[in-house]
Amino acid sequence: MNNNYYLGIDTSAYTTSLAVIDENRNVVFDERILLEVEMGKKGLRQQEAVFQHINNLPKIFDNLYKHIDVKKIKNISASTVPRNVENSYMPVFKVSQGQAFIIAKTLNIPFKQFSHQDGHIGAGILGCGIEDIEDFLALHISGGTTELLYVKNDKNNYNIEIIGGSKDISAGQLIDRVGVKLGMNFPCGRSMDILSLKCDDLQKNMPISVKDTWVNFSGVETMFYKDIDNQKYDNEAIAKRVFYVIGESLSRMVQFSFKKYKTKKIIVIGGVASNSYLRSIFKKNITDKKIGDVYFPPKEMCTDNAIGIAYLGNIKEGF
Repeated sequence: MNNNYYLGIDTSAYTTSLAVIDENRNVVFDERILLEVEMGKKGLRQQEAVFQHINNLPKIFDNLYKHIDVKKIKNISASTVPRNVENSYMPVFKVSQGQAFIIAKTLNIPFKQFSHQDGHIGAGILGCGIEDIEDFLALHISGGTTELLYVKNDKNNYNIEIIGGSKDISAGQLIDRVGVKLGMNFPCGRSMDILSLKCDDLQKNMPISVKDTWVNFSGVETMFYKDIDNQKYDNEAIAKRVFYVIGESLSRMVQFSFKKYKTKKIIVIGGVASNSYLRSIFKKNITDKKIGDVYFPPKEMCTDNAIGIAYLGNIKEGF
């Protein structure tokens, strides 16, 4: 095959990722290593994450070179900042930036830069097969982010405006903090998802703190801590109640945004978007009521990955 390749690197807060797509936008390589967090801890310090990324990348590159002909790589792209806004910075993204720059110089190919959030949007669009979409809403829900975005699909990159989100902790932080309180290893999203599926009788007597397109989760965080300490509900019920609060809160935000903006299309991205129960709430509250069109990428393209970064390297100029 004579296909050209596009290489993407993403070194986020908790995942080292490399991906390659071909000129037909097929994923030909996708490898990720989840960073290790000591049991009982609620995260990693940036220097700890940087150290693990530096150790992980050679392992993935060694595997990459066994799968593709590097001479066919047309360009290399990296996530170099969390968001494409002024003063957005995290040390972990300097690892992907530096490694991508060195490889691009070595191979004498272009080097492109995008934000981690750009990558999530790109992966979502590719995964949902909606590449021709012009303007849309995006709900980015992950371990450190809960943002509602208005996005224009411009030629060079995505033009993003933050129009809502969480005013305190993110949805992902709520999940992880409650999960750690229940004795799970961080990050807790997958374990909480599996646990929640065991609950058949959901009690919905929970406060929802939403005003227009903004939400607060710290109040229900305190409530969940008390419920755990008082053993008011079993762990399965606690996990499902967490996802119920998140799903109901976010779907109400989206409903309001559809009234304010002309577009009636939204793509839900980020690790929390892989949760099965949350997806069912969006279907019930929005899709089934024909309020708007909700797009969820395949679950493997919701969690942190470099597929979106490689895809953007194929179609966008970056910054």
